[in-house]
Amino acid sequence: MQDLEIKKVTIQDVNQLQQIGQQTFIETYASMNSEENMNAYLEDNFSFEKLKKELADKNAEFYFAMLEDTVIGYLKINFGKSPSKIKNENTLEIERIYVSNAFHGKRVGQALCEKAIEVSKQKNVAYIWLGVWEENPKAIRFYEKNGFVQFDTHIFKLGSEQQTDLLMKLKINSNKLS
Repeated sequence: MQDLEIKKVTIQDVNQLQQIGQQTFIETYASMNSEENMNAYLEDNFSFEKLKKELADKNAEFYFAMLEDTVIGYLKINFGKSPSKIKNENTLEIERIYVSNAFHGKRVGQALCEKAIEVSKQKNVAYIWLGVWEENPKAIRFYEKNGFVQFDTHIFKLGSEQQTDLLMKLKINSNKLS
């Protein structure tokens, strides 16, 4: 997508972040989960105060995918915490890559994934890792296409429901040991 811009999110962008976060989460998961669990998750994870706190966290960064002046997707990455199975603290987590349904298949998610890889190389991390719901085959294929491999699973709580996420990793710097 030619006019696509990846822009770092600032505290002044919190309202746009809340809007795109809620919209894309609903588009992605509402049809497969109860309204009660969706509402509980959205309240806990996309409140104005929670997003402000996350934007102020030095170990987290958000990036918007922008088309002209419209936010069409976003990326959230975290630094410094990793699952014990990676056995390396020098990692970057992709916590979220979400793209508005209207822009699926237009390489927006790819651009956000490439941004995460670019940041990981700048920070000289050994691995990028992420969790992806086992019931989201489209996302699993996307990450596999980008070289991620499954190494474990963990439980993700959506409201009152426990779901299984596949943990996937991508080796970035081959000179780092796992």
